[in-house]
Amino acid sequence: MVRIIDNRAKHSLGATAAIKDKAKKLRKKMTDAEKILWSKIRNRKVNGMYFRRQHPYGIYILDFFCFEANLVIEVDGLIHLSKHEYDLERTEYLESSGLTIIRFRNADIENRIGKVLEKI
Repeated sequence: MVRIIDNRAKHSLGATAAIKDKAKKLRKKMTDAEKILWSKIRNRKVNGMYFRRQHPYGIYILDFFCFEANLVIEVDGLIHLSKHEYDLERTEYLESSGLTIIRFRNADIENRIGKVLEKI
């Protein structure tokens, strides 16, 4: 007998309807850097890994998330220069949930996408 486990709760870690709605809106307003990265990692293009974009996870929205690898990819634009403490708190929370976080600056994605993909 095959046992099917519903992992939807773990995928979003109890995200509220409001967070899920915000994530849906963010998917429609991706930055240029996010669009570039998404075009390179979607449809299992990197090591066969499946990524989700603007994925709700608890109280946060992850830029890109691979459930299979517990991997989060964050794309940092200029706004992150003034959100250092928030980013630290968020990273600590995500890492305590067993996730690995990789951060890339917009400029890295726009100018060195090959290096970004190597790191992923």
